[in-house]
Amino acid sequence: MTTNESNQYIKFVLIHLVIGLLIYFVPFVSKLYAISIILVGYRYVILRKNTNNEALYVAAYIVGAEVFLRMTEGNFFEQYAKYGVMGVLLIGMFFKGFSKNAILYWIFGMLLLPSIFLSFFTLNFETDIRKAITFNIIGPITLMVCSIYCYQRKITFEQIKKILDMLAYPLMATLVYMYLYTPSVKDVVTNTESNFETSGGFGPNQVSTILGLGIFLFFVKIVLSSKTTLIRNINILFFIIITFRGIVTFSRGGVITGFVMILVVVFLLLYYTKAEAKSKVVMLVVFGAFALGGIWLYSSIQTSGLIDKRYANQDARGREKLSKLTGREQLIESEFNMFLENPIFGVGVGKNKEYRLETTGLDAASHNEITRMLAEHGMFGLFALIILLITPFLLYLNNQQNIFVFSFVIFWLLTINHAAMRIAAPAFIYALSLLKVSFINEEAPVVHRESTV
Repeated sequence: MTTNESNQYIKFVLIHLVIGLLIYFVPFVSKLYAISIILVGYRYVILRKNTNNEALYVAAYIVGAEVFLRMTEGNFFEQYAKYGVMGVLLIGMFFKGFSKNAILYWIFGMLLLPSIFLSFFTLNFETDIRKAITFNIIGPITLMVCSIYCYQRKITFEQIKKILDMLAYPLMATLVYMYLYTPSVKDVVTNTESNFETSGGFGPNQVSTILGLGIFLFFVKIVLSSKTTLIRNINILFFIIITFRGIVTFSRGGVITGFVMILVVVFLLLYYTKAEAKSKVVMLVVFGAFALGGIWLYSSIQTSGLIDKRYANQDARGREKLSKLTGREQLIESEFNMFLENPIFGVGVGKNKEYRLETTGLDAASHNEITRMLAEHGMFGLFALIILLITPFLLYLNNQQNIFVFSFVIFWLLTINHAAMRIAAPAFIYALSLLKVSFINEEAPVVHRESTV
C-alpha cells in the first residue's frame, strides 16, 4: 500500500464516519445517501465502461450499505439494494459481457420458473400475488445475476481486496450510527432475546449478519491490507468495535458465521503462504484470539452476564431453552413435509407460509432458504441447490488462487440457514466465489512486515 493509497483509505474512513454522524442527527440525509450511491455509482461504471470491473466495486458498496439504509429508513422501497446491485452488474455486462459457460446459472434461473407459474394458481385470492412472489424470488434472482456476472471473470488479487474495502466502508458509518443510537448497552439489555436497541433499532438477525461479515472483512484487512502501523491500528480498532457490537445484538448466527469464515481463510493462508510468512499469520491469529477473549469479557460485563447465557442457550434465569434454533425447528420440519408431499413442483413461490398456516396453524417464516427452496420449488429447487453447492468447488480445482472461495460459500450457506436471502449480501458474496483470481505482477498473499503485532 503506497502513501497515496494509505491517505486515500484514511480519507474514506473519515468520510464514512461523518456520514454516520450526519444521518444520526439529520435522518433525511439517509435518503440522499441512498440515491447518491446509485447515481454516483452508476455514472462511475458508465463513464469508465466497466474497464476494470468497476461494477463489482459499486455492487459491493451497495451490499455493504443495505442494512444501514434499512436501519435509517434510507431505502426508497424494500428491495432497493437488490435492484441496485442487479442494475449495476447488468450495466457492467453490457460493456464487458459475461462468460458463455455461465449457462449453469441461466439453468438455475429457469429451474425457478415452474414454481413461479404454479403460484398464480395456488396462492389464496386475498393474497397480493405480485408481492408474495417478488418477496420470495428476488433473492435467488439477485444471486443468478451476480453469479452470471462473476462466473470465471478474471480479476486480480488486488482487485478482490478492493472489493472487500468497498464492502467495509459503509459498515464504518453503520457502527457510528449504532453507537450514537445506543451509547450504553448495559441500559437496554434485560433478557437473552435478540435485541433491537443494540441493533440500531433494526432487525437483529440482519444486523448480526452484516456485522458478522464485517468481522471477517476487518480481520482480512488486518492480515493482508495493513501495511503501515496507522492503517493496521485503524483496522484493529474497527475489528474490536464491530465484534463487540455484533455480539451484543444477541443474534448469534451472523457472529458465528463471521468467525467460521475467519477460521477457513486462516487455514488457507497457512497452506499457501511462504514459510517465513506463516509465523506472522500465527502471531495475528494468537492476537485475534486474545482480542476476542477481551471483547467477550467486556461484552459479558456490559450485559451483566446475559450474553453468556444467550450463547449457552439459556434464558435470563439460567434455564436452558427447549429450542436451540429459537423455535425454527418446527417451521423447518413443516417445509420438509411440504417437499415430501409435493416433491415435483413444490407448493409454489410464496405459498409455503399459507400452506403452513392451513396445515399447522403456525403463522411464521423459517428464514431458511434451503428448506424454502425445497418446499416451494420441489425437485426443481433441489437441482438448483445442487448447482449452487457444487459449482464453486469445481471451479476452485482449476483456480486455487481465490483463497476466499470457501469463506464466501460458507457465508452464503450459513446465512441462508438463519436469515434466508432478505438482504443482498449472501447472493453477492456467493457470486464472488466464482471469480477467476490471478496474481499479475504480484506475489501470492503474504503478511507484510509492518503488519506484525
